[in-house]
Formats: sequence, C-alpha cells, structure tokens
Amino acid sequence: METPLSPLDFARRARRLYADRDAVIDGGRRFTYREFFSRCDRWSSALQKLGVKPGDRVATIAPNTHAHLEAFYAVPQIGAVIVPINFRLTAADFAYILNHSGARIVCVHADYLGAVDSIRDQVPGVEQFIAFSGQGAGWIDYEAALAESAADFAHVEIAETDLVALNYTSGTTANPKGVMVTHRNTALNIMGHLMHTHVTAADRYLWVLPMFHANGWCFVWAITAVGGRHVCIPKADPRVIFENIVREGITLFCAAPTVLISIANAPGEWRAGAPRGVRVFTAGAPPAAATIERVEGELGWEITHIYGLTEVSPIVTINEVRPEHAQLDGAARAALKARQGVEYLANAEVRVVDDQGREVAKDGTTMGEIIIRGNAVMRGYYRDPEATAKAIRDGWFYTGDAAVVHADGYLEIRDRWKDIIISGGENISSVEVEATLLRHPAVQESAVVGLPHEKWGETPRAFIVLKAGAATTSESLRQFCREHLAHFKVPHDFDFIAELPKTATGKVQKYVLRGGRANLARQ
Repeated sequence: METPLSPLDFARRARRLYADRDAVIDGGRRFTYREFFSRCDRWSSALQKLGVKPGDRVATIAPNTHAHLEAFYAVPQIGAVIVPINFRLTAADFAYILNHSGARIVCVHADYLGAVDSIRDQVPGVEQFIAFSGQGAGWIDYEAALAESAADFAHVEIAETDLVALNYTSGTTANPKGVMVTHRNTALNIMGHLMHTHVTAADRYLWVLPMFHANGWCFVWAITAVGGRHVCIPKADPRVIFENIVREGITLFCAAPTVLISIANAPGEWRAGAPRGVRVFTAGAPPAAATIERVEGELGWEITHIYGLTEVSPIVTINEVRPEHAQLDGAARAALKARQGVEYLANAEVRVVDDQGREVAKDGTTMGEIIIRGNAVMRGYYRDPEATAKAIRDGWFYTGDAAVVHADGYLEIRDRWKDIIISGGENISSVEVEATLLRHPAVQESAVVGLPHEKWGETPRAFIVLKAGAATTSESLRQFCREHLAHFKVPHDFDFIAELPKTATGKVQKYVLRGGRANLARQ
C-alpha cells in the first residue's frame, strides 16, 4: 500500500478540497485553485506535445509570477525536472546552467528575453524557447500555448527517488553546482513546514522570497498543501511589500535578513496601515538580533529564524518557540531568536562536530561544523562526483558552517568556516562583529572580513552602509565596538560604502570585499 512521497500528492489533495478557494493573485490576475490547476494541466499537455519526456529538464528564468508558480506543478507532474535559474545572473551564466543541466526547454519572463536571445547560439541543446510574457522572434507564446491545449496530459509513473528539481548554487567563487533534489526530499521538507510553521488555509502568503531560490524554500508547494493564497510580486521592494500586506491582508512571507533590514528602515508613510501579527520566516544568512528586535518591536510582527542549504532541500532547523521564551524581554528574546534553533521533525539529523567528528560541548562557546544526514540531503551534485564526494562523507553532508550549541540544544552559527578570522591566534566570528555594529544607531548594514596583517596574520575590517541621513566616524564605531566586544575582535579599519555586494539571494559577497575597493568598483 505504499505510495511515493511527492509534493504532487499535496496538489492532489488541494484539487479536491480547495477548488473554489482563491489560489493565486498576480497583479490584476486572480485564479481559484480549480483555474490554477487547469492552467498547470494544460501546460503539462503543451510540454508533452513539445516532446518533453520523464527526466527531461525544463528551465525557467523568471521572477515571482503566476506562470513561474505553475511551472512547479506542470513540469514535475509529467516526470520532468524543473531547473529554476537565478534571473539576476549574466547571460553567460544562463548559458552555462542551460548547457550543464541539459535543459531541452527554457521558459523566460519578458525582462530576460534579450539576454537569452544573445546566447541562443551557445545553447545547442535547447530545443524550444517559451516566452512566459513578452514577444520575440522564435519564441513560443506561453498563454497562446495554454489556450491551444486541453487539460488532458498523459500521466506517468513517478518514483519518490526521481528528481523534482535541479537547483543551482550561487557560484560566487566558481561555476555553480547543480543540486539534485528528489520528490522524497521535497515532500518531507513540506511536512516539516506544515508541522513547524503552522500554515493554514487562512494564510495569505506574499512571494517576497524568489521562487528560484531552492524552490522558494518549498513554499511553492507548502502553501498549496493547505489551500493558502499565493500573492506574487516581482521583486522584494519594501514599498511594494507594505502595499500588498495592507491591500491583500498578507499573513506571512519569507525573506533574507537583508530584506528585513530594508523593511526595518522603510519610511513611516510606507508602513501606514500595516497590521500587526504578520509572520516572517527568515534564512539565507544569520539575522542580527538588532534587526529582529526592531521589526518585532516597531511593527509587531513575529520573526522565526529557520536554517538550511540548497543541498538539504533546503530547511532543516527552526528556532522553535518555547513557553519560557515569553518571559524574556525584547532584547533577550531577539538574541535567542537569532539562533538557528533545533532540527525539523522527520527531515534530518543535525549535529555540530569538531575536526575529529566528535559532537562539541553544549556550552555556547565551542565551535564545530554543522553536519547533516537523513531524508533532506540531496542525491548529490549533478555531473560532479568529485564535489559530491567532498561534501558527503561517511553518510553525512558537511555544510561548511561553523556553529556552537547552547545548553538548551539550540544551534547558533558563528560564521562560514572560510570566513572565520584568525588574528594573533584568536578566532573571530565576523557574524558577531557585524551584529554588534548593527546596534549602532547610524549603521544600516555591515560586513566584516579578515584582511592580511604583517603582525597578527589577519585583522578584521568592517564595511559599513549608513542609514539615510545618518553620519558617524571610524573612531566612533571603533569605540562603540570596544564597549561591546573583546578588544581583539574590534575592526582595525572601517570603510563606508553606498551598498554591500550581494548575491541574488541576499548573501554578502565577502570575496568581493576581500578584494578591496578596486574589486568593489568593478561590481
């Protein structure tokens, strides 16, 4: 009586229970679940007519639109594999991923038709070019293809070990790697969401997080599973976020810490009418306690920190709220919420180990590397057995994240191992220094890297983005840090810049900062 674990099973249930409920809002377009699934089925049928077979790759290059969301159902339900590509990459990056993934079809939003046109001669394996929106020579119109297709696609047998998606990592220092994610991986991740995030049919979910980012952290399927409402916006603009929260009655969304910072610093007139009680799930980088405290204190929203990586499908821990946390004051509660938390049920086992593979003491001080095993871990990196063998050893996935474990069992990331600063033999967590700087009233964003030093080996250097209209000096920041940090952790230098270099998912590109101002100028 066993049936394969798959996100498609949640879609099957949603079809039966929520057909007449609003499913998707995208600007002026609104679809019930019956209408949404009809569109998905017709796109499945159209893809099969274009020759797509089980195991084939169908790539997407698009922001958060209803058409992009439809692809997360239409592609896997015919046994094909979706390849959602970061739309902020260059045309050369598009060509690399399309070739490496072996995509036969690419579906593109109007904003990126020109970029893909410029590389057509570099992607010989792509047989069909689909325009989700916009028009161009040699492009198949998505809406026209739907209109010409009936919702009668041929159903295929799908095993839970089959790939549902091929997600490419950010590739900040080398070519991006293709993470092979299975139907089983995603189904169990969705179950984890449903148990821990408490989403329901009453929820209205705002698509702030890019859908291309690890399949929207699986919320492309989790919201549908409970009959919630998807509200699509093309980019994480704070003004648009607040407008939609008010107009659509948004109850929750996901966002990287950098987006939370922009929300916390949004003008008062943008916030007008924003309801209290909005739930926000944040991941992608360690959020600063100061940011959490501001958003919760000023807006009355509830922030929950979750943690994972593309390679683990992608979420494996959550900062689970316990009754005793309610007794803490705002600052203490925010400091606790900045931790990565405890493992999801059913997804994976998460440990922090030293270089001998032994679990570190639960003292909140001893650092080790986070390792993960279980249902969440990817099948491996596509066409890269060497990288797979390096990342998965003795049955564990090694994350490269340096963390401590507190007495209550909650994990707290201190840095990426490669970003730990070793100065005069002392380990310095750049995350700790950044979080301290964010408490300064003039600082909007901060990033800290280690730079070579003749005497100390490395010393911390801080890059600072000031709040609009604010002013401060290096000496003021240095003194502030000396009041809140051990002196060896205080940055030796402070650079004031207009904007931090970031990936499309909001992570600071520290390799750019290590290259100095000349490297920044080229960004």
